[in-house]
Amino acid sequence: MPGRPLRTFTILPHIPEKLAHLRDLAYNLWWSWNPDAIALFRRIDTELYESVENSPIRLLASIPQSRFDELAQDDGFLVHLDRVWRKLNEYLTRPTWFKEKAMPTGEMPLFAYFSMEFGLHESLPVYSGGLGVLAGDHLKSASDMGVPMVGMTLLYRQGYFRQYLNPEGWQQERYPDHDTFHLPLISEQTAEGEPLLVSVPFPGRDVWVRVWRVQVGRVPLYLLDANLARNSIEDRGITAQLYGGDQDMRIRQEMLLGIGGIRALSALGHRPTVCHMNEGHSAFCSLERIRVMIEEHHLDFATAFEAVKAGTCFTTHTPVPAGNDAFPPAVVEHYLGNYLHSLGIDRHTFLALGRQDPRDESEPFGMTVLALRASNTSNGVSKLHGQVSRRMWHRIWPGFHASEVPIGSITNGVHVPSWLAPEMSHLFDRYLGLKWQEWPTNAEIWKRVERIPDEELWRTHERRRESLVALARRRLYVQLQRRRASPNEIAQSYEVLDPEALTIGFARRFATYKRGTLIFHDPDRLAHILNDKDRPVQLVFAGKAHPKDAGGKDLIAQIQKLSRRPEFRRKIVFIEDYDMNIARTLVQGVDVWLNNPRRPMEASGTSGMKVCGNGGLNFSVLDGWWVEGYNGDNGFAIGAGEEYEDTETQDLIESR
Repeated sequence: MPGRPLRTFTILPHIPEKLAHLRDLAYNLWWSWNPDAIALFRRIDTELYESVENSPIRLLASIPQSRFDELAQDDGFLVHLDRVWRKLNEYLTRPTWFKEKAMPTGEMPLFAYFSMEFGLHESLPVYSGGLGVLAGDHLKSASDMGVPMVGMTLLYRQGYFRQYLNPEGWQQERYPDHDTFHLPLISEQTAEGEPLLVSVPFPGRDVWVRVWRVQVGRVPLYLLDANLARNSIEDRGITAQLYGGDQDMRIRQEMLLGIGGIRALSALGHRPTVCHMNEGHSAFCSLERIRVMIEEHHLDFATAFEAVKAGTCFTTHTPVPAGNDAFPPAVVEHYLGNYLHSLGIDRHTFLALGRQDPRDESEPFGMTVLALRASNTSNGVSKLHGQVSRRMWHRIWPGFHASEVPIGSITNGVHVPSWLAPEMSHLFDRYLGLKWQEWPTNAEIWKRVERIPDEELWRTHERRRESLVALARRRLYVQLQRRRASPNEIAQSYEVLDPEALTIGFARRFATYKRGTLIFHDPDRLAHILNDKDRPVQLVFAGKAHPKDAGGKDLIAQIQKLSRRPEFRRKIVFIEDYDMNIARTLVQGVDVWLNNPRRPMEASGTSGMKVCGNGGLNFSVLDGWWVEGYNGDNGFAIGAGEEYEDTETQDLIESR
């Protein structure tokens, strides 16, 4: 029986000197929102680029030497490479908004953005959904504006799960390992040239993490990796899966992110002026900053707490109490009991920081509560979500009316270049000029949209719809082959959807409150609408349910079952394994984006914003950002902002 290999070698082709900048470009994710850079990598080998999940790193590792030799002699390719390389360098060196407008003089601050996940590109699978994609868009926007920011997260070797459906339509999960060699990771080093390691105190031991960096334009994102030989097998698994495991695993991950994140920044020579906690997962970073303040300045806990609080802000995303991490007191004491000694406080004082009612000894320790208490400013992610958050957490401020609770709102946005179709971007360049990306809030520039001929705008949109239909057919073909469907069913996969039919998209996390099957409430009426000879309509679905969410999985199974009915067979497609690549194709290609959460449980819902820039329309419940975005003639509203106690009545009314 063969044993395990003693050592694994990776053989790479030699990249000729003329093409050396290809590797430099691949290691800065600026390429991911620059259409010309993406076109450069696709030009090397389009089919291979798509097969390696649009990853330049994997592409360069997979290209045969003969192809590199050809490219080194291709004058057209070399000119293209030089143009993209110059664009990157111009981007990195030009004056920025932050330096010119926000901080023209004085010492530059540093903002540290902590998040459990970052969605930057599908080739870096350390994200699950909207929270991570928002965080990724923040880093990209900060880079464009020149905001001095660093990101901090964990490096998940298996990332979030990969989804596939069994023949009954029930979601299955798999967790492939991601080789760090094939990710755009740069190893941070010590002065001696060794990998940079930091430790985090755990019960009876230290857990060590290695610090990696991903360059996002001007902004570095640091990732902590516990998969080290010096850690136990159990501790190496802390950074294996995003949102995997039980409560013990979750608190371990949050200790690494918060405490380890601050220690990693210190080891890198970064002393953040402000720490931004994106959701409560990273709230322990405030504890570590307090500990450092006590140690360096010999302060008592209360004074250090107020000093750290002044430089901390917090964004809450979850309008559902169950979605906010809370740990039994015994679990918190087990993992942080010894750490409390360095803070100079007793268990009661510490546990009170994570309780809405500090006197309630039975109340769990809430990470969102800790984040709210330790922040100078806190916000929801839309005006309505701000109201919901104030009601949810008003007990933290006894004596305050809910309207007076100090939780504001900053409505989420999107990084437009990341989600805009290249064809639409070129259209804007022609008719708006080249300043629309640098000054996206300049209303005078956007008035020029009226100059775009309707026919040209529509042709551009139709090409994107055709691309969406082509993707859906390819993915359905692969899905059916994997499920070992009949040859006839597989053959029909290339006949689903109509490139000219009105296409409605629904793609998001499949939680029950998002009501993914609401449109099927009256299947006969829906069949009549979809099969109208003069005005045909079709539906494209995508999304993942949390592995432990049986209700969400059931919604997916229902859609799969319905899509097989004869009247729906070519009109409805569910695309498996939703990721950022599928998301881009959907928001760029649909005519209408459907969103029907149970109000007021949608915190923001930024996917609909991405559709707008691509010429699509929103059809949504007045929840999240759409309450503010809808003006009566820029899309469609479901209901008028009502909230119901009887959910069955709500579903019946809103499904109509």
